[in-house]
Amino acid sequence: MNPYEVEHSITPSTKKPTRRPSMSSFFAQLNTIQTTNPHAPPAPPEVSAAERLLRDQFAVLHQSSTSEDNREFLESLMNHLETEMDQPPEKVPGVPQSYLDELERVPKKMLKKSDVCPICAEPFLDDPYPLVVVLPCHKSHRFDLECVGPWLLLQGTCPLDRKEMLKKKVAPPKDDSEEEDEDAGLYA
Repeated sequence: MNPYEVEHSITPSTKKPTRRPSMSSFFAQLNTIQTTNPHAPPAPPEVSAAERLLRDQFAVLHQSSTSEDNREFLESLMNHLETEMDQPPEKVPGVPQSYLDELERVPKKMLKKSDVCPICAEPFLDDPYPLVVVLPCHKSHRFDLECVGPWLLLQGTCPLDRKEMLKKKVAPPKDDSEEEDEDAGLYA
């Protein structure tokens, strides 16, 4: 026990450390590039710096991964980010924080012991208070919000299938002949 714990009667935590790295530097960089002013877009090097920080966090997870599938998945995410760092976009294509706040949560009682986050590869139920979200692209795309949040804020796509999260559904064009048939019965 360290002196602070003794002085404040704090018992040492028996909680197992997680593999998830701290994302504080990523979020600090993201705050500098997210702007609502259309006349002040972020500079490409700033966007590239955020992508580099996220890639570095995935590299930390990659180094400690015990699963070959997880390592391959993290490599695909890192390769995607490296491609974007070479040619950074003019604006951040990610989703707003409000989108993350409204993602569907998965209740703890719906999780199985074998369910793991595809990014950190930790079982969801290892956390006493798991915050698991399901992405709208597919009901099986479940992630720890801490893991998928940075990717969505920066990329705006599902990490598994790369479907855009904010893509608007386009309504099929109406056929004018059907409209005329419907109006004919109203004025008879």
